[in-house]
Order: sequence, then C-alpha cells, then structure tokens
Amino acid sequence: MLASRLLSLLMLLQSRGRMSAPALARQLEVSVRTVYRDIDSLSAAGVPVYGDAGRNGGYQLRDGWRTQLTGLTPGEARALFLAGLPGPAKALGMGEAAASAHLKLVAALPGDWQADAQRVGSCFHLDPVDWFRDAGPVDHLRVVAHAVWNEQRLRMRYESWTEVAEREIEPLGLVLKAGAWYVVGRRGRVARTYKLDNMHEVQLLAQRFKRPRAFDLATYWAEATQRFEAGVYRDFATLRASAAGMKRLHAFSPVVAQAAQRTAAAPDAEGWVTVTVPIESIEHAAREMLKLGADAEVLEPAELRSRMTQAARAMLVLYGSPNRRQSSVSRPWPPTP
Repeated sequence: MLASRLLSLLMLLQSRGRMSAPALARQLEVSVRTVYRDIDSLSAAGVPVYGDAGRNGGYQLRDGWRTQLTGLTPGEARALFLAGLPGPAKALGMGEAAASAHLKLVAALPGDWQADAQRVGSCFHLDPVDWFRDAGPVDHLRVVAHAVWNEQRLRMRYESWTEVAEREIEPLGLVLKAGAWYVVGRRGRVARTYKLDNMHEVQLLAQRFKRPRAFDLATYWAEATQRFEAGVYRDFATLRASAAGMKRLHAFSPVVAQAAQRTAAAPDAEGWVTVTVPIESIEHAAREMLKLGADAEVLEPAELRSRMTQAARAMLVLYGSPNRRQSSVSRPWPPTP
C-alpha cells in the first residue's frame, strides 16, 4: 500500500503541479501527517520534490522532471479498457483517436497483461441509452465539443420549455446522461445546463473566454442534478395502493419510489397501504396515476382526485357501452349513399 500511495502522490504532483498538503491528503484519503511522511520518503528516494511555505505554498516537482513509471496494476489496466466508450467517442469525432489509443495502451502493457486486459471488451459492454430509446444523431455535438475544448463562445437558437430564443454561452463542459448530451454553459456569471437536442442552430464564434479555474464539471453536474430533482416535485399526493400498486409505484422515479416505501403505513384489512408521494403538478400526476389502474386510489389533494374521477368516467363512457363499440365496428366503410 505504501508503494502504491507514493506512486499516486508522485503522479498527482506530475499531472497537477503544485498542491498543498491538505489537498494531497484529500486526494489520497490519508492524514496530512501521512502526506508529510510520504514526501520525506520520496525525497530520500531521490525524487526532486520541494515545498514552499505560506498561504499559496505547496509541494511540487522540479521543473522539467518527469518519471517514466506508469504504475499501472492489472486491475487498473482492465479498468481503462472498461472506461473506453466507443459510441460517445465516435459521436465526438474521436473514434479513430480512441482506437489508436487502445492499440498503444495494449502495446505498452507487459505481455502477460495484454490478453487479460483485452478480454474486458468481450466480457463487459456499457450501453448508456435507456430502454426503448434511440440515441440518434446529435447534429451539433462536434461543434459544441470543439467550442468546449478550445474555449470559444457559442451562439445558438435554443428551445426551452417556454420559448425559442437566441443565446450566447461560454461552453464549460459536455455531459452524456442516459443517452442524451448536455452542455454546461455560462451566461454572465451563471452556469446553466442546455440539452443539445433542443438546439435548432449553433454558430461557433471567434471570441474566446477564460475557463474559471475553480469550476469542476463533475461537482457542478452532481449539484445541478440534485437541484433539478428536488425542484421538479412541488406538491404531494396521498393514495391507497394494493400490493400490485406498490410494485408499480417502484417503477416510477427513484424519488417517488423511495417516498412510497418510506411513508407506507401498515396494511389495512384489504391489504392496501396508504402512502404519500411527491408530484410535479396535478396534470402530470393525473397522467402518472392512471398507470396504476385499479390498484391505487388517490385520496388527496382533492383536485387530483377530481381529475382521476373525470378520467375514470370518460373511460367508462368509452369502454362501458357495448352498443357503442358494436355500432362503430359494424358500420360499413365507406358509407353507402
């Protein structure tokens, strides 16, 4: 473990430059005292690492010095092959580069690891697209990716929930989520998320921008996702559900499924349970609750129960009259004059 940690510390300094002891400790998941001991061990081994005191100080390697060690373990080599997604790489215009990197990585591995690492592709496959969905072509992906990489501003005609408008953004990063591409773009000082499928036109501008040093794409995405999921649900509904209804509720979003499980009361005499789940709106909830059929009864709010009553009556009119169905089926077509 010590050798692996020392190599990880060395790679951090080589790839990121100067880092403080607390920052290294966080990355390595050890104490600051352990970092100090590891730095002493590297120095004793002849690695030219030195530190600067003060608020902006930290440890760094001597300029121009690099190690030739890769430090890859067999497990890490397999993980690298697993992480390579040919679909997204091809969509970004990097399919050939990814294939070339794959060959170079294989060639760089020890002989007895090569076959083992390449087996990953035959044993595991990653499919980021959800069921019954087609990833489809993303017309503007390569232009947006170019803008992200080269820190160039973009002008686009974008369709939001309310309007189609022209906007200029500073693209900070691309995210592939459940088969859909999103770009995180900054307007002014505020970073927002834009779905590439909603872009009607995209124009690469000559203007450059400076990417904020403190911006971390993974952190932003995690926080934005939590805010979105929390903001979507604006009210609650109480309903009774049978065992089958509870099972269907668990096929809803994880937020709804967890709430149903958490709030489920003891079963009544009929084996039904009362639960409280979050809802987006009355209209959306009415459509979702219809999926539960006769295995759930909405109790509150009254407006949602009224919507469900109206839907049930409309369906009864549609399906409840055999004469209506018979007359429509038996009517000749085309009608005789």
